[in-house]
Amino acid sequence: MATLPHLFLLLILFLSFNSSLAALLNLNVLTFGAKPDGTTDSTNAFLSAWTRACASTNLATIYVPKGRFLLRSINFRGKCNNNDISFRIDGTLVAPVDYRIIGKADNWISFQYVDGVSIYGGKLDAKGTGLWACKNSGKACPSGATTLSFSNSKNVVVDRLTSLNSQMFHIVINGCHNVKMQGVTVIASGNSPNTDGIHVQLSSGVTILNSNIQTGDDCISIGPGATNLWIEKITCGPGHGISIGSLGKDQNEAGVQNVTVKTAKFMGTQNGVRIKSWARPSSGFARNIVFQHIVMKNVENPIVIDQNYCPGNKNCPDQVSGVKVSNVRYQDIHGTSATQVAVKFDCSAKHPCSGIRLEEVKLTYKNEVAEASCKHAAGTISGAVQPTSCL
Repeated sequence: MATLPHLFLLLILFLSFNSSLAALLNLNVLTFGAKPDGTTDSTNAFLSAWTRACASTNLATIYVPKGRFLLRSINFRGKCNNNDISFRIDGTLVAPVDYRIIGKADNWISFQYVDGVSIYGGKLDAKGTGLWACKNSGKACPSGATTLSFSNSKNVVVDRLTSLNSQMFHIVINGCHNVKMQGVTVIASGNSPNTDGIHVQLSSGVTILNSNIQTGDDCISIGPGATNLWIEKITCGPGHGISIGSLGKDQNEAGVQNVTVKTAKFMGTQNGVRIKSWARPSSGFARNIVFQHIVMKNVENPIVIDQNYCPGNKNCPDQVSGVKVSNVRYQDIHGTSATQVAVKFDCSAKHPCSGIRLEEVKLTYKNEVAEASCKHAAGTISGAVQPTSCL
C-alpha cells in the first residue's frame, strides 16, 4: 500500500504531466476551414491558425494533414508571444495553376520577424512550369515568386521539406540568424530559369545538411553579408553548382566570410564550387572559405573564381572588380571535368586573389590531361594536385 508521502508525490507528478499537456496548443488547419482538395482556397484558414498560434503564450503546433491545400501568397508575420511554433506537414501546399496570381508577388510563402519557427515534412508545389514557359518564349512575364522565404528571423528549423517547381528561388534566407535546414529536397528541371535551390544573404549561423538539390540555377547561392555558413552532405545536379555570389553588384556591399562546403557531390552541373563577382568597384569581399571532400562527375567548371561575371555579356561594365577574394582552401576534390580547363581562377587585376590553397586535388578530362588557368591569383599547393597548378 502506498504511503501518504508517496501518494502526494504521485499527485504532483500527475498534475505536472497534465499541466505540460495543457501548455501544448495543437491546431489542425481543417478546424479553421482548410480543405484538402487542392482547389478550395485555404489561405485564410492557414492565416487564422497562425494568428492563434502567434497570439498564444503556449508552445504551438500547426498541423497540416494529408491532402493538397491551395494557397495564394501568404505571409506569416511576427513578433509572436511565444518562440516555439511548429508546422508539421503531412500534405502538400499547392500554388494556383495560373502563375500570374502569385507571380507578381516577391514570395509565395513567407515568414517575417519570427523567432523559433520550425517546419517538419511536407511538400511545396509552386507550379512554376507555366511561368518558365512564358519566360523562355521571350514574352512579357511577371518576375515570379520565391517559394519559401525567411526574413529578419532567428532560430529557424526546416526539416525534410520538399520544394517542387518554384517560379523563382525555392528557399531564401535573408537577414536571419541561427537557421538549420536538413533533409531538404529541391526539384525543378535543368532549364528552369532563376530557380536557385537555397539562397542565403545577410545572415549568420546558417547550417544546410543532407540535402538533394536538382534545379535550373545555383543549387545553393551565397549572397552578400553571409557569415558563418556550414554546408555539408549536399548532392547537386542538374544545376549551376554552389556559388558564392554574384558579389560586387553594389558599391557598398557586405562581405562573405567563414563559409565551409564539405562532403558534396556535383553531377553534370554547369559549375562545381564557384566564387563570382561583377567587374565593377565594390567594398565587398569573400574570405576564409573552405571547399573540402568533394566529388565532381562530368562538371563543366569544377573549380572556378570568376571576377568578370557577366551572364550573356549584356549590359556589363567594362571595369575591374573591387571584390577582394582571399584565404580560399580547396581540399580533397576529385572527379571529372566536362571541359579541358578544370580549374580556373580569373581574378581582379586591381585586387588579385590571395591565399588560394590547393590540397589533394585530382580532376581529369576524358582521356586527356586537364588544364588550369590563372589570372591575378596567388597561393600554394600541397600533396598531389592535378591538373598542374598555375598558382
